[in-house]
Amino acid sequence: MTGHEALPKVPWALWGHSGGGHWAGGMVMLHPDRVIAAWLRSGVPILSPEPDRGNIRAHELPEAALHVPMMCNLGTKEGVTVKDERFAGVWPANEKFFLQVRGRTGLVGVAVDPLSSHECGNQRYLAIPWLDACLAARLPAQLGEPLRSMFDDAAWLAEPTGGKAWKGSEYQGDPKTAAWLPNESIARRWTEYIVDTQVTDTTPPPTPTEVTLDGSTLRWKGEADIESGLAYFIIERNGVAIGTWPEKPANPFGRPLFQNLQYSDTPPQPLMAMSYAIPNPELRDGARYQVRAMNTVGLKSQPVQALLNDGHFLK
Repeated sequence: MTGHEALPKVPWALWGHSGGGHWAGGMVMLHPDRVIAAWLRSGVPILSPEPDRGNIRAHELPEAALHVPMMCNLGTKEGVTVKDERFAGVWPANEKFFLQVRGRTGLVGVAVDPLSSHECGNQRYLAIPWLDACLAARLPAQLGEPLRSMFDDAAWLAEPTGGKAWKGSEYQGDPKTAAWLPNESIARRWTEYIVDTQVTDTTPPPTPTEVTLDGSTLRWKGEADIESGLAYFIIERNGVAIGTWPEKPANPFGRPLFQNLQYSDTPPQPLMAMSYAIPNPELRDGARYQVRAMNTVGLKSQPVQALLNDGHFLK
């Protein structure tokens, strides 16, 4: 209907929260041949409408769905360490689903957010590299070809609510109760995430572009930092920082972000403008203004000098 001819065939990477997690898991069962991977935040496909009542039964998964990577991700206050919170029934539901899938050697893991309840928190910092690893392993060379299988020899296994992970061949426990992770790199990030969600990132954010000075207002464009997110932008005059934008980045549900976040991991509207009113504009003559991006782990981009509207540097 939209005219995009690839849509009936293109494979999916799914990421759902709460009821969206239930939906994403359901899509794995309905269309396992098209789903590359599914990240299930605080929701899994279960039959019981009231998981906190104890009558929990996971849906039956077809054999093909066992080969689709899935991650059960939830907050520790959803029944893992806090048993009397509003969403305490989430962990029993996740555990039931996880054990059923792993009991049939399905590719499913568990990643417990140590800081949150039902809100999305800092999940994106593990979800994005996890999905990226699954995409790299499973996407075929040509559209329309079958999805590739995950590499068995690359997998790691971990304690579902513990803190350690091992190479699959070195795991000493029962693999049918161990959380599945696609490779060593994700296992390392998983180990960091479950401690404090501070997943390591060594790459600086993208450098701002189209930095211009219009009167006493700086404007620019910026790209997302996929690994860690943008925290704020630094404004410099003659190489010395004179301010940040925003002045006090906020996020009630995770790391402070330039765009802020809502409970559901979406930015509030209207989006933050990429512009900055220069203080003391009388100092503009002869000054060089630059903009840098800062990500949430404290890494800075290279500075970009502002151009005037006519495309020249300020002299």
